[in-house]
Amino acid sequence: MAFMPIRTHVMRLIGQTGQYSTIFQRSMAYKSAISLETLYPNSSLKLTTPSFSSNSDEKFSGFIPIEKLDIKYSASSGPGGQNVNKVHTKVDVRFKLDEADWIPQEIREKMLEIHGKKLTKEGFFILRSDVTRSQQLNLADCLRKLRSIIREAAVTKKQPTPETEERIRQRHLKAARLRIAVKREDALKRAMKRPPTVVDL
Repeated sequence: MAFMPIRTHVMRLIGQTGQYSTIFQRSMAYKSAISLETLYPNSSLKLTTPSFSSNSDEKFSGFIPIEKLDIKYSASSGPGGQNVNKVHTKVDVRFKLDEADWIPQEIREKMLEIHGKKLTKEGFFILRSDVTRSQQLNLADCLRKLRSIIREAAVTKKQPTPETEERIRQRHLKAARLRIAVKREDALKRAMKRPPTVVDL
């Protein structure tokens, strides 16, 4: 068989039937060793959002409905070159606290008590983030902050009993007395080290 350039041979195969063009295209497609098909051979690779079902036993599950948030993007400040002015990566997340039905009422009241001064005149609670040059990472940072604030308000602080308060008071009183005793002892040691005072008669 005479030597034939591979390009000519492939062109003849394509000319004979159309199916060879598909085979040729598939064979020429490059797949990385770390492609999703290689890492997960038995997966359909279809990205879906799992359905959420709330748990009645916990006050806040951590689920935040994105569709009920007002999300805006703007240009970030600080260093970053010309890309800062081209890509809007700063994220502003806002929502009306009194209309956030996805937060339990008692938690909303606690948030209003703790962070009431941060609300706008219209009642919007605003969170901002521009720590990275990525919209998605900054959005994730805002949601992390919001979860922390909600969970902080969801924690019910236990009031100490009168017996506990009395033990704490006695402990503080004992520590104060010990501190005064140590100071007096140190002052006495310094006085003992001083040379005697000679008085001329």
